[in-house]
Amino acid sequence: MRIDVHNHVIPEAAMELLRADPSYGVELDGRSWSGGLHVDFEIADSFVAPDAKLAELESKGLHAAVVSVAPPLFYHHVDAESAGEPMARAVNRGLAEFAAASPDRLRWLASVPMQAPERAVAVLEDAIAAGAVGVEIGTAVPGRPLDGPEFDPFWAAAVRLGVPVTLHPAYGEYGSALEDFYFTNVLGFLFDTTIAIERLIVSGMLDRHLGLRLVLLHGGGYFPYQVGRLRHARTVRPELAEAPSDPWAYRERLFFDIVTHEPAALAYLIDRAGPDRVLMGTDLPFDMATPAPMELLESAASNEDVQAIAERNPAALYGFS
Repeated sequence: MRIDVHNHVIPEAAMELLRADPSYGVELDGRSWSGGLHVDFEIADSFVAPDAKLAELESKGLHAAVVSVAPPLFYHHVDAESAGEPMARAVNRGLAEFAAASPDRLRWLASVPMQAPERAVAVLEDAIAAGAVGVEIGTAVPGRPLDGPEFDPFWAAAVRLGVPVTLHPAYGEYGSALEDFYFTNVLGFLFDTTIAIERLIVSGMLDRHLGLRLVLLHGGGYFPYQVGRLRHARTVRPELAEAPSDPWAYRERLFFDIVTHEPAALAYLIDRAGPDRVLMGTDLPFDMATPAPMELLESAASNEDVQAIAERNPAALYGFS
């Protein structure tokens, strides 16, 4: 069974909350989304309907998915008690209902209010009890990178509960150079992931939480391709004197999806990270999704590696039988 681990849903329960509470800053006109922290877009059927989701997967040569909330619904930037936690809980109820429509083919990732780490732990515990197989968070909380000590309770909970954490680009602090040409997504998303994982490594966070597993989207950003620069910087810069000597030594705790949009880049990723660390992912149903994910993978990998990346690795990570 070919499994997509990077696939988004906009749960009806979350949309009900958006309609009821204008403080979230989103307007929904039928299937048209405007406002919030995303450009305007149309909510495709596969964002909201399990049957449409499964049909879309089949059209891409896939069979199953680990669904997660669309990043505009993270709401890590609002008051946790009045808005952040209510949204996370609404999302989780909606995702659980969505996946229950086809339990053999759909799994789901929890959403949590990361701006309040202790509350994030409680929400995560409830979501895992309700059937979540992991958790998806943004690559930052506005103004607060994820390696801060205040987030240790969340990381410790992920280890204790035995669930992988997906880092999805969000809340990047960009300069004006990325304001045009949709570069906040095209370039900025990759930078977000790179900043997050390199900070988690050099800060010692991964050493404090030894069982933590992370899923890095969009091919891991720039990290797999520029990790040597970080390794070199440690040898010449006092700011990194206490950093681990080899950031790539953490490879066995990381997973990378295939969303690179380029066979040569994906082939390099598979060779660099190893086929056991790469996962099928699409970013569906957003317009930046990989149009033909199986064709991309088959053009970059051997038949054996295709089977590992599309089937065995995601099944083992997320508990598909």
